[in-house]
Amino acid sequence: MTEGGMTEDSGARRTRNVRVVLVDDHRMFRTGVQAEIGDTARTGVEVVGEAADVDQAVTVITATRPEVVLLDVHLPGGGGVEVLRRCAPLMAAAENPVRFLALSVSDAAEDVIGVIRGGARGYVTKTITGTDLVDSVFRVQDGDAVFSPRLAGFVLDAFASTDAPPVDEDLDRLTQREREVLRLIARGYAYKEIAKQLFISVKTVESHVSAVLRKLQLSNRHELTRWATARRLV
Repeated sequence: MTEGGMTEDSGARRTRNVRVVLVDDHRMFRTGVQAEIGDTARTGVEVVGEAADVDQAVTVITATRPEVVLLDVHLPGGGGVEVLRRCAPLMAAAENPVRFLALSVSDAAEDVIGVIRGGARGYVTKTITGTDLVDSVFRVQDGDAVFSPRLAGFVLDAFASTDAPPVDEDLDRLTQREREVLRLIARGYAYKEIAKQLFISVKTVESHVSAVLRKLQLSNRHELTRWATARRLV
């Protein structure tokens, strides 16, 4: 099985089309996904709309009623969880429910668990291949749950426990983007590498790092790495 969970009956699924909306705040990424999977004759996927923030997403999804939404976790206006909250009636529809598949650069446990609790049917990272992403879209349309392999463990652990996760007040001070930068810094990424990974400028990375250090009252990236490692965020 590959990252998206390629199955033997994938070819049979291509006899029908699935209508998809892309929700991601990076236009270049949306364009890339459209080019990779949006050839309906080849993949069976028809991209019927795009959105770059929460409000746009809710408007487009409500107007087009796609079978599947590819949803980024971090979006202007409240993030993927807010999109799920506002689209809850569409997910709960008795006929033709809208299903959500998270597609994100983040592989953090709290991001995965947050959108799954919000109602998403799966979560794959942006390292997924186009072929596996198409297969994941069809599986989600069929009602399956789809995860990148290592992320499935987060969900199993979270839902196997009846205890609520402990609140980390220090971590809660950080924005979602600051948490992403924090994890990549702690993993040893250079500023240029982080900028490329998150589709932001090096200057913006520097600003996020400064904000993280200030909020956590740390002095340098070495202290930041120790802090993140102690909390198992790396």
